[in-house]
Amino acid sequence: MARSLIRTDADEVTYNLHIMLRFDLENKLLEGRLRVKNLPEAWLAAMQAELGIAPSDDRDGCLQDAHWYSGYIGGRFQSYAIGNILSAQFYAAALKAHADIPGEVASGEFETLHTWLCDNVYRHGSKFVPNDLVKRATGEAINTGPYLDYLREKYGALYRLSANTLGNGRSFAAPRRV
Repeated sequence: MARSLIRTDADEVTYNLHIMLRFDLENKLLEGRLRVKNLPEAWLAAMQAELGIAPSDDRDGCLQDAHWYSGYIGGRFQSYAIGNILSAQFYAAALKAHADIPGEVASGEFETLHTWLCDNVYRHGSKFVPNDLVKRATGEAINTGPYLDYLREKYGALYRLSANTLGNGRSFAAPRRV
């Protein structure tokens, strides 16, 4: 796991910090609390504060994503974090229905997981608003719990971290911004 200046090169733990940083800056731009000419300085300060690293130039800073300089501002970046959160929530629900999925995936078999996704998510298309689809598929509204559980399990084992270091399950404070 290594922090990166570039969002698309970031590890899965810090990737969402990149998203939150961009979301905060976009909000400030859209609300008029940040001027475009001040974006490079704000980016630098946010990267240092949120990730502890700083770009040496704007190419690796505020110009690294094509979204902003190609005219797309507002509503794009947070969808990436929401996708990460939902993927873990859908996977956790699929595991409740089919506990054998991890073993199947480990042996290259994806049919059970794919069938669950087709039956519970894909077949509905746009029939339901997202919140209703998530609740129908998982039994609960969108929440960060399964994603945080996934990160704790994976990185706790990988780095031999104690439960105290990782937080204690769902009572662990959710990210301040989603």
